[in-house]
Amino acid sequence: MEDNIRKARCYCEYVAREHRMIPIAPHIYLTQFLDDENAEDREFGLKAGLSLLSECDELWYFGDQITRGMTDEICFAIENGIPVRYVPEHQYEKYLSERKITNEIQL
Repeated sequence: MEDNIRKARCYCEYVAREHRMIPIAPHIYLTQFLDDENAEDREFGLKAGLSLLSECDELWYFGDQITRGMTDEICFAIENGIPVRYVPEHQYEKYLSERKITNEIQL
C-alpha cells in the first residue's frame, strides 16, 4: 500500500510538472482516513473516486498492471465520455531518471 501511494505521488508530480495539469488521485487522499483493508471503507473509497472522476477532464493511468479499481475507473470514464490516456511505464521511468529520484522510489 505505501509503495502504491509513493508511486501515485510521483505520477501526480509528473502530471503537474511535465503537463501543467492538476492531478486528482483519490487513493492518496482517501487512504489518509479510510482503511483500504476494511470492506466498507474500500467500497466507499471506490465510489468516492468515481464521483471525483465525473468532474475530471481526462483519466490518465500509469504502468502495465491494471487493478479492479482501475478497470472500474476506465470503464466509467469511457461510458461517460471522459478521455482515457495511458502513460507507459517507460515514459514514467524516463521522467524519474531525469529527475534523479529513482533511488527514492522502488518500482
